[in-house]
Amino acid sequence: MPTRRHLLALIGTSGIAVTFGCSSPESQAAQHYEFPLTDAEWRKRLSPAQYRVLRQAGTERAFTSPLDREKRDGIFACAGCGLPLYSSRTKYDSRTGWPSFTAPLRDAIRTRTDFAIGVPRTEVICRRCGSHLGHVFNDGPPPGGKRYCMNGLAMAFRPS
Repeated sequence: MPTRRHLLALIGTSGIAVTFGCSSPESQAAQHYEFPLTDAEWRKRLSPAQYRVLRQAGTERAFTSPLDREKRDGIFACAGCGLPLYSSRTKYDSRTGWPSFTAPLRDAIRTRTDFAIGVPRTEVICRRCGSHLGHVFNDGPPPGGKRYCMNGLAMAFRPS
């Protein structure tokens, strides 16, 4: 029989989970994307490093992605589903060690609050498959002031 103390503890931990952006597997599974794959299909499709970034919201080490140094004209697409995300026209050298952009392509991404490091950040995900791409910060160049800091492993480059 649940006691008042148990009920208060349950309510308190539920509030913490909502406050810190935690979600249950059921709520994650309830999200629907245009490009749905099972976990096994994602593991088969992606390299282990890509899986860690795209499906587990990992971060690659700074200065390790060749896409950080990519200067050709083209499109940066989601490595998970192929959706075009960023134009090379919006790419710039943020000197952070990750590919950075001033703006995404129209209707390419979604954002959500991420508390993984204990403070709120704005996580960037692919709108078609829900894969983690990186984060957006308010320290980018004028006029927009945004820095879309993406993991190179989360993207594939398609030259023009």
